Amino acid sequence: MNDRRFLLFGIPLLAALELVPRGGYSQPLGWHWLVDYGVALVFTVTLWLGNRALWRRLLRRWPLPAATARRLWCLAAAGVAYTVAASLALAVLLAALQGYHLRPAAELREISLNLVSTFIVLLLYESRHLFEQWEANLRRADQLAQAGTQAQLDALAQQLDPHFLFNSLNTLAALIEPGNEPAQHYVEGLADVYRYVLLSRERPTVPLAEELAFVQTYVALQKVRFRDNVQVHYEVAEAALARRVAPLSVQVLVENALKHNEASRARPLHLRLVADAAGLRVENTWQPRAAGLAPGTGTGLANVRQRYALLGASQPVRVQQAGGIFAVTLPLLPA
Repeated sequence: MNDRRFLLFGIPLLAALELVPRGGYSQPLGWHWLVDYGVALVFTVTLWLGNRALWRRLLRRWPLPAATARRLWCLAAAGVAYTVAASLALAVLLAALQGYHLRPAAELREISLNLVSTFIVLLLYESRHLFEQWEANLRRADQLAQAGTQAQLDALAQQLDPHFLFNSLNTLAALIEPGNEPAQHYVEGLADVYRYVLLSRERPTVPLAEELAFVQTYVALQKVRFRDNVQVHYEVAEAALARRVAPLSVQVLVENALKHNEASRARPLHLRLVADAAGLRVENTWQPRAAGLAPGTGTGLANVRQRYALLGASQPVRVQQAGGIFAVTLPLLPA
């Protein structure tokens, strides 16, 4: 936050306002008034900059909206403690310079007035911070809506209408001979895939449990083609299932692994999906397909990164490649 204007205009103005309850304007302008204003300016600068530093430190420690209540309580306690300590320290210094003794009743009144100034300063910073958060959320929501609209337009331009395909699959399943169970299961699996696509494309996030159920159906369809050349292992903590992910994001990572890596009897492809309460890691053995095949464009992974950024994930999507393993970690969103 750029608070240069607050500092340039706010400090002199607040120092001038502090003279009102202290009777600073009951005497004519002159040296006495300038001295009083100088003292008020010293108090204002000390309290303003100190409370500003406390506010920034606590904001760095608890930046997320969910921690706002905790941050404000700590800010209130720290602000009061700092204001009282700084006021007493400056009062003692001023008394020593002017050669008089502190009077408890008068100092208590001064501290009370300084607490009002502290409240004004913190209210200014917190209000501006909340307004900037509101603006950022509006921009993020607008970008997310634009990204979703563009994704739907791309889908319409490049694919058959999912409703048409879903209905056609159900019709095809009815036409298959009852004794041909493998074909029946395969078509039913395809129908389940497109049912999930239809239900989830209007939702910004879905529970991880739903996404993993969809991925298992997708993997079952792919294993009809790859058979035992693809091995998928799931290690998902119970606490992670209620967390949320962007729909189809996990499936995109599995699809990328199948698309860009060799999966043969000599070199089977191994995938692991590991999830805890913080994130989901999709990793596969790194064995790129033979030269001559078109390389990936990276648009699928880039799209996943953009969607999680727009959803306000606390951590970015992480990509790692080391030791013959390629891994992508998705942050899990709050339930």
